[in-house]
Amino acid sequence: MNELQPINQNVLLDMSDEAGEQVTSGGIIIPDTAKEKKKWAKVLAISTIENAEISVGEVVLFKEYSGTHVDFEGKKYLLVPYADILAKIVETEEI
Repeated sequence: MNELQPINQNVLLDMSDEAGEQVTSGGIIIPDTAKEKKKWAKVLAISTIENAEISVGEVVLFKEYSGTHVDFEGKKYLLVPYADILAKIVETEEI
């Protein structure tokens, strides 16, 4: 089995839940290239980064035009520089 292992302070994000083209209720086809790009994704792997503030399994927000899209063994991924991760979702208790 092969897997992608990020290096050089990159983060591997799961982009597999992006749908292809969509059809509106009026029958208009919206191609994948016309949709707003996804900005949140689940972290699948991180290269060796000292004191990393994120971990595998967390969902993070990344810069809009960042990273390199990769299709690998039928799945969609995004390799993003660690510095382009802007935030992560943290569960908190309601006050």
